[in-house]
Amino acid sequence: MKKEMLINVSQAEECRIALLEDGILEELYTERTSQNNWVGNIYKGKIVNIEPSIQAAFVDFGVGRNGFLHISDIEPEYFRQAGYDPSEILSGKNFGIDDEDSNEDSEESPPSRGGPRAPRGGKLRSGRPRFKPPIQEIFRRGDEVLVQVIKEGIGTKGPTLSTYISIPGRYLVLMPSLGRIGVSRKIEDEAERKKLKSMMLDMNIPKGVGFIVRTAGQERNRKELSRDVAYLLRLWKALVKRIKNQPGPCDVYEESDIMIRTIRDTFTEDIDSIIVDHPEAYNRARDFMEMVMPKYASRIQLYENREPLFFRYKLEQEIAKIHQRIVPLKGGGSIVIDPTEALVAIDVNSGNFRGNEENAEENAFHLNLAATKEIARQLRLRDLGGVIVNDFIDMRKDSHRRKVEKSLRDAMQRDRARTKILRTSPFGLIEMTRQRIRPSFKRSVYEDCPCCKGRALVKTAESMSIEVTRILMLACQQQGVCKIQVRVNESVATYLNNRKRRELIQLEEASGISIQILNGESQFPEFLEIDCRDKDGGLVVLPFLTQTK
Repeated sequence: MKKEMLINVSQAEECRIALLEDGILEELYTERTSQNNWVGNIYKGKIVNIEPSIQAAFVDFGVGRNGFLHISDIEPEYFRQAGYDPSEILSGKNFGIDDEDSNEDSEESPPSRGGPRAPRGGKLRSGRPRFKPPIQEIFRRGDEVLVQVIKEGIGTKGPTLSTYISIPGRYLVLMPSLGRIGVSRKIEDEAERKKLKSMMLDMNIPKGVGFIVRTAGQERNRKELSRDVAYLLRLWKALVKRIKNQPGPCDVYEESDIMIRTIRDTFTEDIDSIIVDHPEAYNRARDFMEMVMPKYASRIQLYENREPLFFRYKLEQEIAKIHQRIVPLKGGGSIVIDPTEALVAIDVNSGNFRGNEENAEENAFHLNLAATKEIARQLRLRDLGGVIVNDFIDMRKDSHRRKVEKSLRDAMQRDRARTKILRTSPFGLIEMTRQRIRPSFKRSVYEDCPCCKGRALVKTAESMSIEVTRILMLACQQQGVCKIQVRVNESVATYLNNRKRRELIQLEEASGISIQILNGESQFPEFLEIDCRDKDGGLVVLPFLTQTK
């Protein structure tokens, strides 16, 4: 299988990175300079508000928008009742930089939304049991707190913060307060896990500082891992100095840009080439590879053809399809993807699929198997998160259901976002969750239509005409109104001036008020502007309607 990574940065406003397997788009990452991306950044913030009812605090971390910090994302070191104080933590005493070396062993901690995280069960390093007192007993307004952004703000919600700090390297993740060595759960070979942990324990790691070996660290030698350890410790020491010397709110650490971040996190030995279409970006990518993976630096290539890179590989058409509601499947059938406010609904349709005409059960089974792979691919490409409900074609055999579940789990294995997949429900649905870190790809490209407000529907001309007539009946009862001028969409004006003309004349005769219907050219279907005047030409405001001049 031929794997290629294409990096398109020819336009300064946007960086796009595509991962191809045998010419098929499997992963797509985009970032625009106009969009604030704080995920992974570390800040020294200040508590500005505490909400005991939801056990959360709001933190000013210096970006003009307060972040959300829940009790479940607060390090035990911040628990006053456990003998810690935020000011003591921020002084650097508990960062493990100046302590004696330690090779503390422990089981791997479960990953968090922002990277690996210390376990919330068990004991503190001092041996005291962990517990979570009320957040109002941990913080006060004005307290300084070290936080990392683990999820972008979506809609009116602010960014989600955590005090579980993690700094990723190429093969390792540094966790300053973890105090133990862990290995990624995606490395399943027990012998390899023991080997990696043994190499890490033999290194000169300061007491109290923890590391998680990433999936990319698999089959790495001691020299490669020790180079990552040295780099991350130097970086953390520099950050500690910044934390001590600068008052909050302030920026402590910023994640790398999307190009360096993607190469660091997704590059594997089986990727044959990384093609970059801009000289400056090419030089930065090559310098990074020579620093962290010198053996593979030669795989970075500069694209110099006149034809745009993504057009050359026919990716623009593929990217356009990402936003389509219906995705066709090879061999027939399709999946229909409908994101809603609460969840994502995915429906598998047989459509023109033609298999064994005498065995509907086998047809449904094979179509569902094909759908699982495409569902996993579309979730990655669209970056859809939250609760996802997959409505597969009904299958009677329990063995077929189990195989479809396994196929979906296998297809989701390569997804870097955390997922959880349940068994098939009695209604034939497979429910799952996928980690949501930032708004979906579609939400970052589109905005709600000003006409329909995101409903994808607008009122018919008849509905608008009935509504306008109802408002006119109310307006005619207002004291002082002598003339009413209504401006609406062309089709609505036509409907009113023709089918509603008799009612309007009767309304004019009964009230003695002149009513004029005007055509609002190029206005959207639900546009409505009513102008009421008295006998002197003065504006009369309708209390039941927002007046537009």
